[in-house]
Amino acid sequence: MFDYHAPTDLLKDRVILITGASDGIGKACALSCAAHGATVVLIGRSLSKLEAVYDQIEAAGQPQPAICVLNLETATEKDYEDLADQLFDSFGRLDGLVHNAALLGGPRTPFEQIKTEDWLQAMQVNVNAPFLLTKAMMPLLRVAGDASVVMVSSSVGRTGRAYWGPYAVSKFALEGMMQVLADEQDGTSNIRVNSVNPGATRTAMRAKAYPAEEPETNPEPAAIMPVFLYLLGADSREINGQALNAQ
Repeated sequence: MFDYHAPTDLLKDRVILITGASDGIGKACALSCAAHGATVVLIGRSLSKLEAVYDQIEAAGQPQPAICVLNLETATEKDYEDLADQLFDSFGRLDGLVHNAALLGGPRTPFEQIKTEDWLQAMQVNVNAPFLLTKAMMPLLRVAGDASVVMVSSSVGRTGRAYWGPYAVSKFALEGMMQVLADEQDGTSNIRVNSVNPGATRTAMRAKAYPAEEPETNPEPAAIMPVFLYLLGADSREINGQALNAQ
């Protein structure tokens, strides 16, 4: 595991937006950030699931989170701009942005058998949505003292593997987006941009991709949070354009 021991108040007074915050790695990230003092903005498709995460954070006496129900598959550029306006009115800045939400893009299958609709859906959620959301949030990130953008990637987004088609290609695109954005911000702003490969983790997506695998062989999402806390806190201020591994 990534070796980092986060101080309890690491993210005190920070505002951090997390997509796909209702489940799996996104939920674990929201709970972990809140436990370390952050005000988290929970983005997801299911209001009931987001409310469950909200209630868990509130019950722990942590900073009151914010909820935004947003379907990344259908959201328009205006939806992201409206969200940025709401966050500006509520907080005045954004200290962290975690692009966690993603789709597998249909069943794992040979390239020529990929359904076009699965390909387009994966690109919309895994690539276009992070582009539009990041673009809308840039002014808010610039206002923060040391803002951090974290792209949740995958091992198949760094080395392509058979049958991973749309998911792998979309994660390659996300890695490229991270590198371009990081290079643009280098020396020109206080924004750093990095990616994280979570590795095999006990999530619903992992179970769908590997139906024959015993889920217990993989760590819970909470176990891979040290790398996320590191990148979202001030200790990683000099880290930019890096592809990190959680495990």
